[in-house]
Amino acid sequence: MPELLTNAAEFTVSEIAAELKRTVEDSFGHVRVRGEISGFRGQHSSGHCYFTLKDEGAAIDAVVWKTSYPRLRFKPEEGLEVIATGRLTTYPRSSKYQIVIEQIEPAGAGALMALLEERRKTLLAEGLFDPARKRPLPTLPRVIGVVTSPTGAVIRDILHRLEDRFPTHVLVWPVRVQGETCASEVAAAIDGFNGFSAGGAMPRPDLLIVARGGGSIEDLWGFNEEAVVRAVARSAIPVISAVGHETDTTLCDHAADHRAPTPTAAAEAAVPVRSELLLRVDDLGLRQRGAAQRITGNSRDRLRAASRGLPRPADLLDLMRQRLDHAGTNLLGALRHASSSKILAFNRLAPRLSPNSLRSELRHARSQLNPLVPRLQSAEDRILRDARGRLEQVGKLLDTVSYKSVLARGFALVTDANGKLIRGSGQVHPGEPITVELAADDRIAAIVAGAPGGARRRTRAEATQEQESLF
Repeated sequence: MPELLTNAAEFTVSEIAAELKRTVEDSFGHVRVRGEISGFRGQHSSGHCYFTLKDEGAAIDAVVWKTSYPRLRFKPEEGLEVIATGRLTTYPRSSKYQIVIEQIEPAGAGALMALLEERRKTLLAEGLFDPARKRPLPTLPRVIGVVTSPTGAVIRDILHRLEDRFPTHVLVWPVRVQGETCASEVAAAIDGFNGFSAGGAMPRPDLLIVARGGGSIEDLWGFNEEAVVRAVARSAIPVISAVGHETDTTLCDHAADHRAPTPTAAAEAAVPVRSELLLRVDDLGLRQRGAAQRITGNSRDRLRAASRGLPRPADLLDLMRQRLDHAGTNLLGALRHASSSKILAFNRLAPRLSPNSLRSELRHARSQLNPLVPRLQSAEDRILRDARGRLEQVGKLLDTVSYKSVLARGFALVTDANGKLIRGSGQVHPGEPITVELAADDRIAAIVAGAPGGARRRTRAEATQEQESLF
């Protein structure tokens, strides 16, 4: 078959894909797409997000790059109807087109309310809104930490109300109260106040106030974010939430220990009125003094009533004095009677104490002792013989083990100048004096001669003979 001739240009697959990519990006460089999020599973390990936007008739792949995700005012959630802003592009490898999302916003207030209710139920199930975990506010906080915008009317209202009621030390942590970074800044401020140490350079607040003025649900959305709610729930410092006006309610209000309808009401809940507190203290002081006076008066009356039933001290002393006088009068007669009794008893015993009676008693005692004398002498002799025998045996044993028996066989005992026994030649040096003890307590004084170890012991007489004359 003959080849067909044509002047149409030829393209590679990559060239077609690149041309389509340029065409799509040029034509749809900035688009807003409304649809329902489907297939969202959170951020990928790379940090990017992949999901699908769909409606009743079509679906489009969507991607949020890692660098864009932190800037999203509303994070994507499964089933949420949103309006995504971004640009269209193609993915040449699979011949698909997709939207690269740069911003997401819920599609109307209804979507936001549905998202808010779903989030509220989730956090409620976790127990973050449980009334049992809410703590009472301190009666009179010394330091109050305020998390709010430093330039709005809220901080001025709070400071003015605190000044009117009870001037207190206030620490302000400036944050953005709406916008993309609102939630992260508010959560960081709450955690930052909790991170203060009790004795640090910056005083640790006793109470926190998270405040913002009124606004739409979109303006207050930062206080519905999980980061803020969880920061309020884990705060060790009691938290008052004063976000919006009376009709505005955020998830931050549910997690706080106390909800104030307005920032001014938050200041009123934080501190009492100083003048009222002083009046109350004065009233308590008056009541205390009145009670003390009543107690003192009642005690005085009871003491007086009890004292009427007691005898007078003079009456008690008169009775004791009378008893003493009677005892003194009876004492003299008792002494005379006792002396007479002793004299009569002595007179009865005196005849028995004559010299003749004493001699008779002595002779009687001697007659009883005389038969015992021979027995005592016999026992004494026996005891002496037994002791003498034991002494002789010990003496023989002592002679046997005594070193003097060794000396008697021709040996000698050598000691140094200190009387210490010398057992070998290594213990002495030439020129040292020694003593040689022989039998029968015979001792010879000597001087050591020669080198250590081979020294020959000389007597003092030999040493004297060998010494040269000095004359």
